[in-house]
Amino acid sequence: MLDNKSILITGGTGSFGSSFLRECLVNHSPRKIIIYSRDENKQFHLSQKISDEFPDKKNKVRFFIGDVRDLARLQLAFRDVDIVVHAAAIKHVPIAEYNPFECINTNVIGAQNVITAAIDNNVSKTIALSTDKAANPVNLYGASKLASDKIFIAANNLVGNSDVRFSVVRYGNVFGSRGSVIPQFQGLLSKGERKLPITDERMTRFWITLSQGVQFVISCLNMMAGAEIFVPKIPSMKIVNIVKFMDPTAEIDVIGIRPGEKLHETMISIDDARDTIELKDRYIILPPRLSPYGGRKKYGDGRPVDEGFVYSSDSNDDWIGKDDFETILGSLVIK
Repeated sequence: MLDNKSILITGGTGSFGSSFLRECLVNHSPRKIIIYSRDENKQFHLSQKISDEFPDKKNKVRFFIGDVRDLARLQLAFRDVDIVVHAAAIKHVPIAEYNPFECINTNVIGAQNVITAAIDNNVSKTIALSTDKAANPVNLYGASKLASDKIFIAANNLVGNSDVRFSVVRYGNVFGSRGSVIPQFQGLLSKGERKLPITDERMTRFWITLSQGVQFVISCLNMMAGAEIFVPKIPSMKIVNIVKFMDPTAEIDVIGIRPGEKLHETMISIDDARDTIELKDRYIILPPRLSPYGGRKKYGDGRPVDEGFVYSSDSNDDWIGKDDFETILGSLVIK
């Protein structure tokens, strides 16, 4: 799928982008990989790491300074590109709440800019990374990503007879990413802190590793027909258990739910479920039945989910236990 392709990753210096880049260099043979992001310092450090780790492949990687808010810059970057993975976003919930229109400029206007540049440059496949917070959102980050999801699905209306297609991947919290609670807790414990902050002891979240996220996105690029939202089957975990598993002697400091925070996250709502099919390893939210775009492609042994189905972190059938968590924690490299 990725061999001999020109691939561009927006937000490419982030946790996902750098992991996706390494996966491409280790296990695939792309023609070119473009890292598109706005932070020259992160680009410099990533380029140094790639030069050290992959001296024979470093010339395949291009570092392109730019912001998804800048359509003209995207137009230049997207020339001769076959695949775009759109990972750029303002993701921190409190920051988005405090800077609402900055969040909209990046997550919504930026999404439309990516779509326009992809259509104008005949990019065959563009897949956007979403979040569990986009389903039934209660904060601006989730609402902006829901808007982005809708924009990407509807973009398939605009492609005419071309082979340009757009889809979305939606998953939960990422183990090992810079924004996750694990590096925060590790930092506090390393400083000798004995009380770790938890907003609510009942809180649950979906979890996925960076490697699993990268592999899932690649599999979705392989199977996408356009206008789908792909949702992996992944386990849940109570936030309080992260503390217990990391250090059973640590105390829990309940600080209260922050503005825009949920007790539990949903990846497929009861309304989305009407257009959802289930496969062995994932769910696929198909385009609405009366939609003129996308086509309702048959995916192997996919079957419609049951009436009233909801995919929520508190009612999940799959949970992370202590042994699983210790295995994951031992394999983590914080990006």
